[in-house]
Amino acid sequence: MKCRKCGQKAAINMRHHKLALCKEHYLEWLPEQTARFIKKYRMFTPQERVLVAVSGGKDSLSLWDILWRLGYQADGLYIALGIDEGIAYSAESQRLCEAFAEARGLTLHIVDIAREYGASIPELARSDRRGKGKPCSVCGLVKRHEMNRIARDLGYDVLATGHNLDDEAAVLFGNTLNWQVEYLLRQGPVLPESPGLARKVKPLCRFYEREMAAYALLRGIQYIYDECPFAIGATSIYYKEMLNQLEAKRPGAKLSFYLSFLRAKEEGLFAPQEDVQQALDACPRCGQLTSAPGLCAFCRLIERASSEAKGAVRG
Repeated sequence: MKCRKCGQKAAINMRHHKLALCKEHYLEWLPEQTARFIKKYRMFTPQERVLVAVSGGKDSLSLWDILWRLGYQADGLYIALGIDEGIAYSAESQRLCEAFAEARGLTLHIVDIAREYGASIPELARSDRRGKGKPCSVCGLVKRHEMNRIARDLGYDVLATGHNLDDEAAVLFGNTLNWQVEYLLRQGPVLPESPGLARKVKPLCRFYEREMAAYALLRGIQYIYDECPFAIGATSIYYKEMLNQLEAKRPGAKLSFYLSFLRAKEEGLFAPQEDVQQALDACPRCGQLTSAPGLCAFCRLIERASSEAKGAVRG
């Protein structure tokens, strides 16, 4: 297979685009496409400050690298979750994020959950009633809260995450399968800002996972290869496997599925209805918006974990 632009040996073949590119032209093409998507979906401008949530994985580090290459004001945020079950997952993820930032002279903010709140994600999961002790439920809650908090406290205009097309298609499949209208209303490349909350964007939402893996490999980005030890058996992985089977028989199916959904939203198919709108109030402890009366879910979790820890000490 030869590069469409120069005729040299191709480094990647994207069947859904009918496009094969060599290393040099692929490393030009992907940032160019990212810039086009940022502009198309009005994600942010060069004048706005962007906070990139990085996990040490290929997608988030590649996103930070792309925004840096494009000249955006992009800093990183790493949340140390304390997940080191069997392998030093969190420790290695943090090391890779720090090395990435240092090599490029970029600013990386680090929040250590155990140090900040007295308990790691596995420990908080044991106090969680909402998710029945499942770490993934707690992890998502904690990460959302801390990303919102840091973006607000440090004055960032935009919070960017490295969700790729495979991630978005799997979420969309699950939400459509169960017709979770509230989640369908919120899904998209951009979630507008609201009082106390930065705008949330997903610049990689139209790139396949293999395309991001190729970018990281060709750019020489060191990232963590291991999956989170708690992700085994996750529903999202099952949905991805199903969609991969469809993609193998119909190249471009995932992209078509996602883009058709976005067009349907633009045409008003998922227009907000009064019965799915929720009134949001500020949590009296952390100040973040919540639909729950009184403390938000995050603050209730931290309060419960703290109370249980104190009870264990007294016992």
